[in-house]
Amino acid sequence: MSAPALFPEIEPYRTHMLPVGSGHTLYVEECGNPKGQPIVFVHGGPGGGISPRSRRMYDPAHYRIVLFDQRGSGQSTPFADLTDNTTWHLVADMEVIRAALGIERWVVFGGSWGSTLGLAYAETHPERVSGLILRGIFLARPMDVRWLYQEGSSFIYPDAWEEYLDPIPPAERHDMVAAYYRRLTANDPTTRLRAAAAWSKWEGATSFLIPEAQSIEESTKPERALPLARIECHYFQHNSFFATDNWLIENVHRIRHIPGVIIHGRYDMVCPIRNAWDLHRAWPEAALHITPDAGHGGAEPGTLARLLQATEDFKRLC
Repeated sequence: MSAPALFPEIEPYRTHMLPVGSGHTLYVEECGNPKGQPIVFVHGGPGGGISPRSRRMYDPAHYRIVLFDQRGSGQSTPFADLTDNTTWHLVADMEVIRAALGIERWVVFGGSWGSTLGLAYAETHPERVSGLILRGIFLARPMDVRWLYQEGSSFIYPDAWEEYLDPIPPAERHDMVAAYYRRLTANDPTTRLRAAAAWSKWEGATSFLIPEAQSIEESTKPERALPLARIECHYFQHNSFFATDNWLIENVHRIRHIPGVIIHGRYDMVCPIRNAWDLHRAWPEAALHITPDAGHGGAEPGTLARLLQATEDFKRLC
């Protein structure tokens, strides 16, 4: 199956550098129709950042498209910073952005960690969400982190796993997240960069049904690898700052009245489909679409087609 066409390339009609406290300033874009239906793109990682492609999932004649780099990510400053960088700071940041832009309610669109933060935001501020489009569900439970970073995907990608193990001495491999956290927060920049490259390359190797060599190579570049690895590991070392291991499912009752769609690749090795299934069981009102020939990537043809269809459907639903 060939990839469906994205909407044409567009430039923002307005950008902002928005201070949110603790020294953090967020980069925010507005694209599309200034008077259109608001939709906010919540990027992955945490630490992944937005790209020009992130603007092209939505009809720009219809939607007022809001994109932002989360704390420490992309063009937000300071770069790769962990100070007051938690799930709940990011939830509060989304409210700051919404209020600053004069938006009453918006559709929340997020994949991978973007689905995590999108759910946390919606469950905290359901009155501000008109709809949810979520892909590659990550519920941030300890078992979800263990699957990718300790044992699980390692059985499917043993070759890439060996490279992920390489920076960590055998005596520390019983807790890979903690071992990486020590290196990603080390004072020595060479130690941080080596760990960041290995962490990010492992994610790149597991993110597609058919691994993409260019994507894997790009994932190791310092400007991409360092914020992604540092911020992700910081979150996972601290249970993503949730009070309980299953917080998102325990609080899903707060959003069951909101129109929602869940899209997930059958062969997702980063966030196994069990995540989407558990969310759907707790939130049966949301439509669940399982892409039969996809992994974790949002650009894989079947998943991309579902995402584009969802943004078209939500013109009428929300």
